[in-house]
Amino acid sequence: MNQITAKEVEMLLAEKKPLNIIDVREVSEVQAGKIPGAMNIPLGLIEFRMQELDKNNDYIIVCRSGARSSQATNFLEYQGYKVTNMTGGMLAWEGQIE
Repeated sequence: MNQITAKEVEMLLAEKKPLNIIDVREVSEVQAGKIPGAMNIPLGLIEFRMQELDKNNDYIIVCRSGARSSQATNFLEYQGYKVTNMTGGMLAWEGQIE
């Protein structure tokens, strides 16, 4: 499984790199704040909404601590998607939120 740290994601965003971030937390968790531009697809809906994702794109998967995003990363990788897990999740995030 590919992994990236929250600090690395923050640096890529600061460099204005185009990122596809999927936040797999529940809607109520995301309402408290998410990484700017992240798309919310709760973990329980990944299987049903994965067709919204393009297999030609790279995705960074985020959750609260890194556990659910790890599950989503493994599942999507098995389905043929290019995904990277953000270790530490939003607990490790020190950047801006929206």
